[in-house]
Amino acid sequence: MKPRRFALTPGEPAGIGPDLCLLLASQPQPHPLIAITSRDLLLERAAQLGVAVDLLPVTLEQLPTEPAPANSLYVWDTPLAKPVISGQLDQANAAFVLQTLTRAGQGCCLDGHFAGMITAPVHKGVINDSGIAFSGHTEFLADLTHTEQVVMMLATHGLRVALVTTHLPLREIADAITVERLERVTRILHADLQHKFGIARPRILVCGLNPHAGEGGHLGREEIDIIEPTLERLRTEGMDLRGPLPADTLFTPKYLEHCDAVLAMYHDQGLPVLKYKGFGAAVNVTLGLPIIRTSVDHGTALDLAGSGKIDTGSLQVALETAYQMAENRI
Repeated sequence: MKPRRFALTPGEPAGIGPDLCLLLASQPQPHPLIAITSRDLLLERAAQLGVAVDLLPVTLEQLPTEPAPANSLYVWDTPLAKPVISGQLDQANAAFVLQTLTRAGQGCCLDGHFAGMITAPVHKGVINDSGIAFSGHTEFLADLTHTEQVVMMLATHGLRVALVTTHLPLREIADAITVERLERVTRILHADLQHKFGIARPRILVCGLNPHAGEGGHLGREEIDIIEPTLERLRTEGMDLRGPLPADTLFTPKYLEHCDAVLAMYHDQGLPVLKYKGFGAAVNVTLGLPIIRTSVDHGTALDLAGSGKIDTGSLQVALETAYQMAENRI
């Protein structure tokens, strides 16, 4: 049987991503896990943290077939443009961050070297400040894999939340929720719950856009004109879709205990609830890609880089989710 290898990208080099990789290496993994980053960066950060990790070099020509031993980490060396100071952003290394993502994504999609990729947080601001337009992992990987539509979903124990829109200003959200977008997103969510999570008949709760789901048109007509007709049409295809429901009603135990995922209309409608419920043990999953990609649910935490005062819980959940998705994949 072909070994399932996974790529791990540490994200912003001045943040806690390198720390997470090194601290995680103390635990043996069930599959070969390859960090795509600078070997020198990891050596410097290990010294700063006071941890001993054996960095095992790999190349595409010599990929491992067995998991690394405890206190070891496979590394596909990717050079930095400039040395890194923990906690200090540097625009010079923006292209390095995107190169690690490109190597991981192409290794999953084009070459088949990796069964999936797990990403630590990037800093969108410094990448854009360097002159490279970048709105996030999700959109970058969609472009890399030539995927027209992807869906951002966060998950923790007992709750999955997918988004119809992601990184948009609030004043643009209502215009972005069209029949076409809602239908595409719902189809992707339904299909990936089946094919990557092994749920035969997913039960999906759908939020309304407006307060009280529009209150019968008195607080907005998006539910009447767009959301309800789209859901009704998809139900005729056999999808189990409930809603549109007021978000402040939907996110209660009465409803959540009977669903496999929630579809929220925008970022700050769905994610605050999920992060409150599962912060430190939540995972970000990109649906709709031809590859498996999971990520931590937190930011770069520049102030904690090199301190050793971090929790690897979210990265561990991201790894476990990627492994599970690879096993369930149809």
